[in-house]
Amino acid sequence: MEDKTKEKVKARVMDSRKIKRVLHRMTTEIIEHNRNLKNLVIVGIRTRGIYLGKRISAQIKEMENIEIPVGVLDITLYRDDFSELESQHMVKKTEINFSVANKDILLVDDVLFTGRTIRAAMDSIIDLGRPQTIQLLILIDRGHRELPIRAHYVGKFLPTSKREIVHVRLKEIDDKDEVLISEPTGIK
Repeated sequence: MEDKTKEKVKARVMDSRKIKRVLHRMTTEIIEHNRNLKNLVIVGIRTRGIYLGKRISAQIKEMENIEIPVGVLDITLYRDDFSELESQHMVKKTEINFSVANKDILLVDDVLFTGRTIRAAMDSIIDLGRPQTIQLLILIDRGHRELPIRAHYVGKFLPTSKREIVHVRLKEIDDKDEVLISEPTGIK
């Protein structure tokens, strides 16, 4: 059955300029917090976490002249609602071409909501090895946590209702950078 629910955009929260400024601020915080940047690796959660992680890595390279490797994490098999997923062919490849053992991992995602995606991501990472630390970077924290998870680096706290939907669009896959809040309008 096809979902015909339409959405109405309620607000444009961030544009490309604001996203760039927020990522620069968070990169500065990462550099200040991590004394040994050579032990830092970035793991981006599919899909938009990958591109945010690559941007952070590029900014660290520009600011500190240190190359931070970026890995790609697919958490589908670790989701606690995996059996409820309609199609199991949604599993994509995890591409982490470095050891996570004893590393300081910067886990990157676009939106923090219930915390369940982050729990699944941490389980997945720990199955690959025991990191020294896991730090969490989130572009948007919208609240409504179901698990006790909090980000170290937050681009923007964005209180929302559970009914609202937060859309992060990135130019690498969406042709533009922006963050929108929308709300379902019902079936058309």
